[in-house]
Formats: sequence, C-alpha cells, structure tokens
Amino acid sequence: MPAAITPEVIDQLLPEIAELIISALNLEMSPAEIAADAPLFGDGEGDGLGLDSIDVLEIALVVSKRYGFQLRSDNEDNVRIFTSLRSLTEHIASQRTQ
Repeated sequence: MPAAITPEVIDQLLPEIAELIISALNLEMSPAEIAADAPLFGDGEGDGLGLDSIDVLEIALVVSKRYGFQLRSDNEDNVRIFTSLRSLTEHIASQRTQ
C-alpha cells in the first residue's frame, strides 16, 4: 500500500516525475524548468510544455514500467491526470505499487 499522500510526498516526487518526462521525451531542459502547475498540453506558448497525444503515450509507458501500474488510454480521467506535472504526480503517488 502506498504511503500517505501528503503535499510533502507530492513535492518530493515532482522532480522525479519531471525527470521521467524529460528522459522519456528526450527534452533539452532540466526538471526545475517544468512548472508544477503549468499545462502539459497545448501549443507550448507560455509556461506549458506543449505535449501531444504521442508524448502522453510515451509518458504512460515509462510510468507503467517505473511505478507498476497502467495509465490506460480509455481512462475518462486522463484529461485531469495529464493537466499538469502536479496532477500527474498526484495520480502516480496514489496508484504506484513500486
């Protein structure tokens, strides 16, 4: 069973998930450059990363390998899950088995 999901747990996990995204997508940036609450999707204007559906599939694959659970494409919560680094991190913290 995962540890209690506190704001501190999320804050500790954020850089790890940011690094996972950077590694999975071969982005040329540091984890600190991904704002926790900036949108992951979109056109890349402003603070967002501008990810697309292919990027999400890549992220889902590395998350399943690393944390032992599937991010399913038919999950109706995907829009919420992939809203920001923080929302993705919170979901991973609540679901991970590893």
